[in-house]
Amino acid sequence: MSVTTQIQELQATLPTGVTLVAVSKFHPVEAIQEAYDAGQRIFGESRPQEMAAKVPQLPGDIEWHMIGHLQTNKVKMIAPFVALIHSVDSPRLLCEIERQAERFGRTIDILFEVHLAEDESKSGWDSKELLDYIATGEIAKLSHIRPRGVMTIGTLTDDIELNKREFRTLKSLFDQLKPIFGEEFDTISMGMTSDYLEAIECGSNMVRIGSKIFGERVY
Repeated sequence: MSVTTQIQELQATLPTGVTLVAVSKFHPVEAIQEAYDAGQRIFGESRPQEMAAKVPQLPGDIEWHMIGHLQTNKVKMIAPFVALIHSVDSPRLLCEIERQAERFGRTIDILFEVHLAEDESKSGWDSKELLDYIATGEIAKLSHIRPRGVMTIGTLTDDIELNKREFRTLKSLFDQLKPIFGEEFDTISMGMTSDYLEAIECGSNMVRIGSKIFGERVY
């Protein structure tokens, strides 16, 4: 099935208010261009070098999302163009994003990545750790960063009830943070459930889909 057909079928299944991020990592610019021509405008990459190499080869109105773990020394590669960084997991990374965003005269949107999965190898803030950091007021000093919401990598399982419990914890944290950040704080994203429709069922309003668009690679 073509990329165009896959995009059209996916868009038909998404409820109003759910944003589709086409996970284009590891795929060539030709496939991304086909998805773009089918109407897709938001693409997610997990490697700064790969994203930086693709950007000049593709249309300038693409909204690029960084969805993978981001090292502080790689922020400078994507700071000139990245629209949203999903994987912000530490004060140190926040400060480096701020520094690079200021350098390039930009404001960069971010999601706080929260660690809720049973897999201890996953990165992210502990919920209390994040709340304690926000309470220090340090985030208010970062004028080139715009917090847009929270995300988590859910446990990769067929047990949707487990994913729902993880999402309820994430939603509770979101509800505590929203009064602090206001109306622009509007995104709850959950990756790595066994199916994107399950993420929507859990309540996620941003879904990341790769294999159903570009092929059978598992993300």
